[in-house]
Amino acid sequence: MPVPTDHTKPSRQTAKESAFNQLQQWIIDGTLLPGEKLNDTELAQALGVSRTPVRESLQLLEVQGFVKMYPGKATQVTEVERESIKDLLPPLAALQALSAELAISNLTDDIITLLESTNKRFAEAIRSKNFYAALKIDEDFHQIIVDTANNPYIHKLITSLQGHVRRLFFHNSITLTEKSIAEHETIIKLMKEQEGEKVSAVMKENWLRTIEDFREENK
Repeated sequence: MPVPTDHTKPSRQTAKESAFNQLQQWIIDGTLLPGEKLNDTELAQALGVSRTPVRESLQLLEVQGFVKMYPGKATQVTEVERESIKDLLPPLAALQALSAELAISNLTDDIITLLESTNKRFAEAIRSKNFYAALKIDEDFHQIIVDTANNPYIHKLITSLQGHVRRLFFHNSITLTEKSIAEHETIIKLMKEQEGEKVSAVMKENWLRTIEDFREENK
């Protein structure tokens, strides 16, 4: 099972956190392929940790749907179901819409400026066709709003779902377009105007439109 050895090892994380984050990233970007069997000893050696944090990480990854553990047999990376986008995005859209509404009461000039500059970087990435960078910047944009909403339960659920969004992107289920640039601009405008109900609707559409784009591409 070939795995990289030149990855970054964050120094301010526990062994378990570091192992979990790296294993999740390898599954998301396809370094660990769908269906691949995982050997905890090999993973521990590659990560420079003991087997215990690796096993604990694999258990967490199973809860999140990234691996499947067969006790006494094997642990495998789950398959990528491209059609799962239709199940994944509606709850994520609802949580993101609620975050935008809740964030209004905590909005500051600095946060507005940050959202505007982030969307500008997003636009530059889209127009230069650097879609992986665009995905990361799009995440940053929405994360600013989630953080501003300041609800730990929403934050935890979105973090869990977002990993699956990234994985589907790597497997070509999600396409980012220029439409999102204008939608982000509208979201910022409505938040500034304290239009909670309207910004919630626009945010939800921003996420759900991806399902329609997916259907169009796969007709």
